[in-house]
Amino acid sequence: MPMREEFLATTERIIDADPDVAVVLADISAAQLAGAAQRHPDRVINVGIREQLLVSTGAGLALAGLRPIVHTFPSFLVERAFEQIKLDFSHQDVGGVLVSWGASYDMPTAGRTHQSPADVALIDSLPDWTVHVPGHPAEARRLLLESIPGDGRVYLRLSAQENASAHLGVGFTRLREGSRGVVVAVGPVLDRVLRATAGLDVTVLYASTIRPFDGARLRAAVLDAAPDVVLVEPYLAGTSAHCVADALSEVPHRVKALGVRRDVEIRSYGDIADHDLAHGLDAGSLGMSIRDFLGAGR
Repeated sequence: MPMREEFLATTERIIDADPDVAVVLADISAAQLAGAAQRHPDRVINVGIREQLLVSTGAGLALAGLRPIVHTFPSFLVERAFEQIKLDFSHQDVGGVLVSWGASYDMPTAGRTHQSPADVALIDSLPDWTVHVPGHPAEARRLLLESIPGDGRVYLRLSAQENASAHLGVGFTRLREGSRGVVVAVGPVLDRVLRATAGLDVTVLYASTIRPFDGARLRAAVLDAAPDVVLVEPYLAGTSAHCVADALSEVPHRVKALGVRRDVEIRSYGDIADHDLAHGLDAGSLGMSIRDFLGAGR
């Protein structure tokens, strides 16, 4: 089943099995979890379209000893309620699992109000957050289940875009070996990166968890290849560039960051493929960018 449906089905099973877990909703997905809400009305809470209250309620449940799953679209969960994430979760040092669906532009017909390419960069401005960006429903399910135990702060970013196969390794998984450079693919851009790099002599690394950043495996890959890194992320371009710089601080290197463009706002509607093309995140555009940067055509 698609990533969002896998999340909802898994969440319902978690609620039924674990009395210490609560779910907080802002109308989004309330219909799908109506059965769980009937069985556990004290632990499935719909606050309506009040996203700041959504996040604060989740933090309050954490202070009361529960493990909250807080869910809505990323533009409302992270951008609109960022102050509450910063103060109610981070500043109070409580944990929870924030789960978004909609990614950067999964709902293009809904317009800019439902687009959030900067969500991971915002979360990254706060300390001690784990950030999962699964590229397949099986990855989403495993990462959600792994996020429930403990009291850490987790952001799980779900997308309508998915890869054909799951990769369940921890940190960076090396999917191809090459000598001309290292291409890092995060979450649902992997299949496009694999198509873009077909026939190129490059190493391809994949991650569904981008914070903490697996600097050790990136260094190892760079030392086995050339010190040129192409970072492909399905959100704001360059979000993880500072992590690459830190990981390679003692290795002379070059970095090309690809992702949602920072230099222009795309105001058209269209479909997901149109936005991929506009941001250079389709396989053809990625291939040209990677070849130009690595000099693979020479």
